[in-house]
Amino acid sequence: MKKIFYLVALVAIGLLFVQCEQNEMENASGKHNGHKYVDLGLPSGLKWATCNVGATTPEEYGDYFAWGEVESKATYNWDTYKYYGGSNVTKYTGNDKTVLDPEDDAATANWGGVWRMPTKAEQDELRNNCTWDWTIQNGVNGYEVTGPNGNSIFLPAAGYMYVGTLNGAGSYGYYWSSSLYAVSPDYAYFVGFDSGYVDWGHDYRCCGLTVRPVCK
Repeated sequence: MKKIFYLVALVAIGLLFVQCEQNEMENASGKHNGHKYVDLGLPSGLKWATCNVGATTPEEYGDYFAWGEVESKATYNWDTYKYYGGSNVTKYTGNDKTVLDPEDDAATANWGGVWRMPTKAEQDELRNNCTWDWTIQNGVNGYEVTGPNGNSIFLPAAGYMYVGTLNGAGSYGYYWSSSLYAVSPDYAYFVGFDSGYVDWGHDYRCCGLTVRPVCK
């Protein structure tokens, strides 16, 4: 009788453990304002979206945005840039704001709620606390980014837009942050990669890069 009791108790504990694991996995992912996120177990508790703005699956490139603009367009250069006055940028000049306002944030403007573009510091957290593995997912090159808790997101190598041309798709990825490169305010920070490196960089604000939103 005791053996039967112990066996039943062990089975019950095992089932409880499995249920707890399932609950933890469910809590690690979810939706906000209609868009999916994953909790990677980062120190900040920040959650990363599973798709780029303009995409419906993780592998899709999505839309391309000039930094501080909230709509995609056909041509990306200084002539078409919203905050350019002919010789100088007219907003986020390095003397005023260094992080995008919500109305200039492509994630906030397109997805609403508390979605926003990550800051450079938050992109650095993703780089420094996750394992980055170059892979092919459903025929698309990119990185599987695995957090401290074992959960992951996929960042496709979506390239970038300049003038009217898509460059580097399948080989390079460039994702805008919301942070201005204040040393030279014609530029803003991004996280970039190819199959052999992942690092931060800065590019002209008028270029079209992809956006991967975050939320808390």
